[in-house]
Amino acid sequence: MRNAFADELLTLAERDDRIVFLSGDIGNRLFDKFKARFPERFFNCGVAEQNMIGMGAGMALSGLRPICYTIASFATVRCLEQIRVDVCYHDLPVTIVGVGAGLGYAELGATHHACEDIAMLRSLPNMAVVCPGDPLEVRGALAAAVRRSGPVYLRLGKKGEPIVHATRPDLEIGKAIPVRTGRHVALLVTGTLLPTVVEVGKRLAEQNIEASIFSFHTVKPLDEELLASLFAEFPLVATIEEHSLVGGFGGAVAEWIADRPPRRARLLRFGTRDEFLHVAADEEYARRHFGLDAESIAARVVAELKASS
Repeated sequence: MRNAFADELLTLAERDDRIVFLSGDIGNRLFDKFKARFPERFFNCGVAEQNMIGMGAGMALSGLRPICYTIASFATVRCLEQIRVDVCYHDLPVTIVGVGAGLGYAELGATHHACEDIAMLRSLPNMAVVCPGDPLEVRGALAAAVRRSGPVYLRLGKKGEPIVHATRPDLEIGKAIPVRTGRHVALLVTGTLLPTVVEVGKRLAEQNIEASIFSFHTVKPLDEELLASLFAEFPLVATIEEHSLVGGFGGAVAEWIADRPPRRARLLRFGTRDEFLHVAADEEYARRHFGLDAESIAARVVAELKASS
């Protein structure tokens, strides 16, 4: 995802001279082409993320389109006051990019985990929260974020995420992307677990369970029209995310359900439990710990379908 982001950034900057890039002292070699092409539009803000967000807000007030980039936990938890007051209060077109979101930096311990960022940022007025599912969605999400007139939080993986889509999807903020069609269960995934959920769909198919899969790249605003259709059509709808069950994508869908008349479908949520992971291990281990691997997700979906039949 990081390489796709860097390539798309360069492409967009060639077209729009308002784009400026602010880094929290990471990914410097990744952006060598951008720095060489636009040295006056690259700012390494150092390990001073709160200042970076404040700089971005000031640049946006001056007519620029700043993109602030650093590790997800530092871009959000550390900077929440600046994002809320400097950016969201003024409804400024600042794109805040958190890399290694969720458990992407699992091996570095809880300080680098970002499993609460969606909950915090989706509660802020004016903020859009976008979690692309593969490198092609990253390209579309960045382009859509730059076009938007208000703040956007763009939540990325770290590196090595596979491409899922055959071609670059026409990504629109607030509109989910269909990935697979089925009739027994709807799997709604946000962010970097998209390839895992595609694997879940294959495992369910081996058991004659046809799953529809949608990439809900936007947690705020939700694709409410599609949610209404899915909860009327399917007996079971599952939300899947690498984020806490408290306040994340599944929480947003649960709130949406609570404010409406009863629906046909039961909601099943997959995410990280309300706990810190006190083990320094890789992302694969961390996902298994929270039941976010393909085997665990498929088994639970099968069990829920059998229980409700």
